[in-house]
Amino acid sequence: MADVDIAPGVPGIIGRLHPDHTLGAGPQQRLSRRCAPPRLLDDPTANDEHLALFKQGLAAWNAWRDRTAKNKQVALLKKSVAAWWAWREANSRMPVDLSGADLCRAGLHGADLHRTDLHTAVLYEADLREANLSEADLRGADLHGANLREAYLYGTDLSRANLRQADLSGAYIQSAVLVNTDLTGADLTGCRIFGVSAWDLKLEGAKQQNLVITDRHEREITVDNIEVAQFIYLMLHNEKIREVIDTITSKVVLILGRFTQERKPVLEALREELRQRKYLPILFDFEKPGSRNADETITLLARMARFVVADISDAKSVSQELRAIVPDLPSVPVQPIILAMQEEPGMFDFYRNFRSFLNVHRYASQEQLVVELGEKVIRPAELKFLDLQSSTSPPPTISVTTGIMDSTPPAALDR
Repeated sequence: MADVDIAPGVPGIIGRLHPDHTLGAGPQQRLSRRCAPPRLLDDPTANDEHLALFKQGLAAWNAWRDRTAKNKQVALLKKSVAAWWAWREANSRMPVDLSGADLCRAGLHGADLHRTDLHTAVLYEADLREANLSEADLRGADLHGANLREAYLYGTDLSRANLRQADLSGAYIQSAVLVNTDLTGADLTGCRIFGVSAWDLKLEGAKQQNLVITDRHEREITVDNIEVAQFIYLMLHNEKIREVIDTITSKVVLILGRFTQERKPVLEALREELRQRKYLPILFDFEKPGSRNADETITLLARMARFVVADISDAKSVSQELRAIVPDLPSVPVQPIILAMQEEPGMFDFYRNFRSFLNVHRYASQEQLVVELGEKVIRPAELKFLDLQSSTSPPPTISVTTGIMDSTPPAALDR
């Protein structure tokens, strides 16, 4: 048996009643599983509404108690932030459930809402500047147009929340959960986003500038894209990832060709010779069926490559697909090779207008190609890479305060 307090306006009752219990009589108002609650039923001072609810059963009674408590909390919050702060201080251990509450355009500047259940709450254009929403549940909440400038959202769950046009500038959202969150048109300038879990965000028109990806005790590093923030941080703090990035940005060679069964030995010879020279060969085989996104795939692979080797022997489609690389990626050298007995495609006259397109190397056999690979294929491509790097301004990148890339070329020129 357990003691219960007296509810205001309801003799002998307060708090949630477990469905297995009924009220017991007596000065200490104990719960009992054995006897009925005669005092409530017989007391002429009992509130008729409360009595009717109690007769409906404990589920109805507890639902009413929850609803009443929520309404009182919403009313208090709307009354003034000062009154809310006083209540929170006096009831620091009491859970606050404002789920689904209508707080549209509420003035909640500086309000203490930490660990508050606000899932599916309506906070449309609410003033939440400098509010403490740490570890609050805002799943599915409507925060369209809300002012969250410098709000504290440490560990807050914002999954599926609507933050369209919201002002989050300067907000602290460390370790927050942003899964399927709508940030269309939101202002995220200067947010501290260390530890954020960001997946499948809607960011069209969002302002993303100076996002701080480091913890408060670390030297600040900023990026301009919340979706790549996690990757950048890992890249800075994980040696293995840095090695992978270094490999991708300085050693990848993209091989394009149509490698039928008869031409597989040429492919393997190319791959092995490049591996021996510490490159990482990536093959795109035009023998496989094409797809609508072939150009996109080739462009993506070419962007990662130090240079491209395009074997156009028996592969007219390769020369056509080079249009996805040569005009649009002027900093990526393209070294074409072809069997000596075959004619060059007519499109090569167009490609020769670009500095990145090297002279065609002709080879009579696989053995000749391997012998001449270093001098006739790799060396010209490496020299062109260095030439283009020195004369071409680097493309816009996410800026960080610490350099992490090692662009030292592989030891190929001295072989």
